Amino acid sequence: MSKLHISTPRPNVTLIEIDAPPANALGHSLRAELIDTLDAIENNFDMRALILTGRGKSFCAGDNLREAMERGGETLESLSQFGQLLDKIEQLRIPVIAAINGAAVGGGLELALCCDIRIGTSASKFIAAGVNVGLMASVFRLPRLIGIARAKSMLLSGLPVSGQTALDFGLITALYEGDQLMAEALKLAERIASRAPLSVEASKRQSSRAFDLTPEEAARAALKELSVLSKSKDHQLGVEAFIGRTAPAFTRG
Repeated sequence: MSKLHISTPRPNVTLIEIDAPPANALGHSLRAELIDTLDAIENNFDMRALILTGRGKSFCAGDNLREAMERGGETLESLSQFGQLLDKIEQLRIPVIAAINGAAVGGGLELALCCDIRIGTSASKFIAAGVNVGLMASVFRLPRLIGIARAKSMLLSGLPVSGQTALDFGLITALYEGDQLMAEALKLAERIASRAPLSVEASKRQSSRAFDLTPEEAARAALKELSVLSKSKDHQLGVEAFIGRTAPAFTRG
């Protein structure tokens, strides 16, 4: 029985729920299944937004440490596979929303960091747990997101951070009551899916590179994207809808 539940709760929106009790840890086979699922989504151009969440009281506990110990400890192959999964999420063609329903621990925190948008609840908990188990994680993405000082307070202590503190840090962008989280995630995904797809994808690509480019490089990259977007059918539809005060129905054309 699969530990991933995949559905299309709204047009052009995919929902992936991790269901591996008790803490939604990602063992080797589950990571492989998730990578295959992401590949399928990448190549399904009807899909325009993705929500990633956990079932139960946890978002994700990262690697399955019990399974890793049975393998004789973490291996380079296992770590490489986890890194492949993280890169796959970060580089996915469409925006990914992490609906963080509970604890995001270790690799689970890293999983959330790879998503484009993170929202949580008062039950959400964020733990950079590498130092708690003699490993290291989130040392690149977390400082870039919330700043070095705040990141080091999490990375070096391994202490939990609450949903409210995560909101204050900018680790998440919104905090909801638990029973509202999925409705709000769907509302946001639906809004993203209703925008011009080529424009959304280009905006994701370029904003993801913002910290890696000089202003001159960023300007050249933006001009290259805009030269394509300005000739698109969706740009024409968007302008016509704006002038006519109607809702555009974008086609990815």
